[in-house]
Formats: sequence, structure tokens, C-alpha cells
Amino acid sequence: MPAVLATDAEAGATVLEEILPGTEAEDLPAATLPPLWGKLLAALHAASPPVGWPWHLRGRCEEAFDRIGPRLSDPAIAAGISEPDWQRAIRRCETLLDTQAANVLLHGNLHLGNVLDAGPARGLVAIDPKACVGDPCFDAVDYAVAGAGHEGVEARCQRPAAACGLDGGRLFAWSRVVAPMAAIAHLTYGGPEPVIDELLALSR
Repeated sequence: MPAVLATDAEAGATVLEEILPGTEAEDLPAATLPPLWGKLLAALHAASPPVGWPWHLRGRCEEAFDRIGPRLSDPAIAAGISEPDWQRAIRRCETLLDTQAANVLLHGNLHLGNVLDAGPARGLVAIDPKACVGDPCFDAVDYAVAGAGHEGVEARCQRPAAACGLDGGRLFAWSRVVAPMAAIAHLTYGGPEPVIDELLALSR
């Protein structure tokens, strides 16, 4: 994470270090990312959750389903993601939460746009966290789902999982939870058809 240089609680402002070169992870060569992503996850999850930390992954997931769910009323979205698809994702999520064995401090919003290149000596740096406590696989799920329409989500789950000791099957299960949310975003903004097709298939 970037170093915090100064804070002003009354103003609600924080000054962070500048990350250089600061290239977003989505603009880095795809072949270089799996080991880098694994190192990033290992470093993030090495930090112990603060005692009494109030935000947990269950609440993060409930908020996401509540926020995104109303978009199913849009006919363009409903044509791809049905109410049964959505309820299936919720049940899959609840199953994963109920079987969660490991709890770590999660970034909580670790997509490719929230990771910057800090150069070869430092590697990747994560920004804009929605910190919560929960399953370590969750921090890898957005990276995995971004493989849709490329090498494939299931294939993308394996390399970062191996790099930082995650359960690849469990990461794939989380990918199926997130897939309908990602599909809604692509359906809304006209994403590539191969990406949408794979995300819809994972949602069923």
C-alpha cells in the first residue's frame, strides 16, 4: 500500500506517496502479472487484522448484491442475467462465507485498476481499499474474472492461486459469485461479446 504522509481528520483528507511509474496493472503485460499478483496478495494478507475491526466480507458482499441487484429491472440486463441467476450467485456466496476457514485483512476491492506498478524493486502497490476481514481468495477474484474472454477464468485462477497458496477451486467458486456482477457491467457499457458470453456461462 502507499505510505501515508499526512492526514487531517477534520477535513477528511489524506496525503499519500506518489507511486512511480504508476502504470495500472491492466496496462502491464498480461504474462507478467500472475507471479506479481501472488506476491502482492501475500504481502497484503501478511498484515494481521486489527482487533475489533468492524467490517467483514459478509457485509461487503451483502452491500454489493443490494446495490447491483436493482439493475436486473433493466430489460437489457435481464436478457442476460435472470433473477434465478442472481439468486444462485447469492446462494453460492453464502455457501462460501459459511465455509470460510481462513480470515485475513482484505483489500476488498482489488481489481486491476486499483493496482499500480511501483517499479522492479517494489513491485505492485494496491490503492483505494475497502478493507474488511474474510476469505483470502476474495482479493484474487477480480483478477481471475478479468480473464473472461481471454485465457478463461478457470485457467486464470490457477497461477495466482499457486503463487500465494490459495485454493484454486475455491477461487473459481468465488469467480462464479462475481461473474454476474461483472456481466452486468459489460452489458451496461457494451463489453466484448466473448467476455460477456463467458461471464454469463459462469453465472448459470
